[in-house]
Amino acid sequence: MNIGIVGLGLIGGSLALDLRSLGYQVLGVSRRESTCQRAIERRIVDDASVNLSLLAAADVVFICTPLDLIIPTIEQLIPHLSPQTIITDVGSVKSPIVTEAVKIWPNFIGGHPMAGTAESGIDAAQSNLFVGKPYVLTPVENSTPELIKIVGEIVRSLQAKFYLCRPEEHDKAVAWISHLPVMISASLISACLSETEMNVLELAQNLASSGFRDTSRVGGGNPELGVLMATYNQEQLLRSLFSYRQTLDQLITHIQQEDWSSLADILQKTQQARPQFLAAKDL
Repeated sequence: MNIGIVGLGLIGGSLALDLRSLGYQVLGVSRRESTCQRAIERRIVDDASVNLSLLAAADVVFICTPLDLIIPTIEQLIPHLSPQTIITDVGSVKSPIVTEAVKIWPNFIGGHPMAGTAESGIDAAQSNLFVGKPYVLTPVENSTPELIKIVGEIVRSLQAKFYLCRPEEHDKAVAWISHLPVMISASLISACLSETEMNVLELAQNLASSGFRDTSRVGGGNPELGVLMATYNQEQLLRSLFSYRQTLDQLITHIQQEDWSSLADILQKTQQARPQFLAAKDL
């Protein structure tokens, strides 16, 4: 089977590395010629080009571009593909992408590997990035069993934890555990910067350690990605933000009223609940 990958960054490059090691013929496309050459030099792909025509021989194509480029990329790909070619993506929002994609390419199935690092680019690509990590496929009513089977087998070959759900279910869930944390983390950093006493702000920066590092990490990431997830998952992100705001207001009220018992109840519940979100993961 020939596999095409559009976008040779961390996710696309890591997919290419693993799939090539499994015996697939991997063809990569990037906007930059230098990235193509680097991918070939590192033996991440069998061949690479800045031209989508390279993927005419692909049986399955993974779109590993930013969210706003997924649909335009599919549209540009269509003239080069046979009707049997399967297209999937790795975007962190599914409903709007899947809705548009299946209109122009019925042989499309949405996908989202829940894996990554703080690094980016072709040199960040690494083997076994997806091992033990969730990888979600989001079929729709017209998705054929064969389509789900073929892409599902590729996902399983990566030793990822394979999940199936509807696109809208995915977006609601990811809003809670991925998109909301980015906004909360960013708001934490922003709130700290609102400190008007410069000596206090400087002291806070000097004293910041593991607690601040862990809770601020995703808020200090790529701003473009944060804006894209908010743009494409606006409804579900707002839903989770409003709920978070209500919870935060409850905490403020308990502290203002010195209701330490109610505060303790909340903290006890969150302590007990956290492992349920991190089962079989690094706590």
